[in-house]
Amino acid sequence: MKYRKLGASDLSVSEISLGSWLTYGVGVEHDGAKACLERAFELGINFIDTANVYGRGAAETVLGELLAGRPRDSYVLATKVFFPMSETDRGLSAVQIRKQIDASLARLRTDYVDLYQCHRYDPATPLEETMEALSEVVRTGKARYIGFSEWSPEQIEAAFALPGVERFVSSQPQYSLLHRRPEEKVIPISAGHGVSQIVWSPLAQGVLTGKYAPGAQPPADSRAVSHLMASMMQSWLQPDILEAVQKLKPVAQEAGCSLTQFSLAWVLRQPNVASAIIGASRPSQLDENAAASGLVIDPALFAKAEALVAHVRRPT
Repeated sequence: MKYRKLGASDLSVSEISLGSWLTYGVGVEHDGAKACLERAFELGINFIDTANVYGRGAAETVLGELLAGRPRDSYVLATKVFFPMSETDRGLSAVQIRKQIDASLARLRTDYVDLYQCHRYDPATPLEETMEALSEVVRTGKARYIGFSEWSPEQIEAAFALPGVERFVSSQPQYSLLHRRPEEKVIPISAGHGVSQIVWSPLAQGVLTGKYAPGAQPPADSRAVSHLMASMMQSWLQPDILEAVQKLKPVAQEAGCSLTQFSLAWVLRQPNVASAIIGASRPSQLDENAAASGLVIDPALFAKAEALVAHVRRPT
């Protein structure tokens, strides 16, 4: 496993990180979550990403239990705040940030998180209030650093223009061979401010593994047949997308790796990406994904792959 510095922080994170969206505490049983986490650490993955809203606290609770007893400085832990936790608890107001960080720490059974992220931008709260509250979280030792997810270029610039507040060190956008929007503005702006990308859905909800063939039933053990997880990926399961992805397989073979590893290596080719978040319901998936770290692939093959999927448009 290779490691990269996370923005302007002193955190060193594994190129492949373990996420918990739709999995731990939700779609994956306790024993499966335990097996995956243990294998992740064995493979050198040191970065764990979660959020308070995942299972309305369930993912944090499971991770808190499974991480208990491990030396706190042996892993990097990130969580998020914004989405509704109840009918009244939501957003990035000072009241909510103070309330939700304490609740997350209690569920995670820790005194601090390494990274506290705004899960989205909150237009209902003044940015100054949000940034001051996040700064308080850092200055009271409840988080070491702060980050954001899916903020617009204008919102990022506005946060960095505020005086006297803590600075973001990370951005968490969706980014993959099939979704390249961050390259236009978010990545250049981030690089200029000492912000690294921690990308989610680098495999386009598993589509870039190549296991979903056009016109065929999804594999019985895949996310696409899970009633808890399938709804979030339906827009990727379009015939033209699946057909284009199948054409990538020979390119990956030429590179000497699986399509999964090729797709993750493509994301990691971008120097502003610190880590690619993967989800896993079985330890074997972690073995497959972790092998992408440190892969050296001919840039010409990446360019060939980009051309093969350039026409793909995901329905909105």
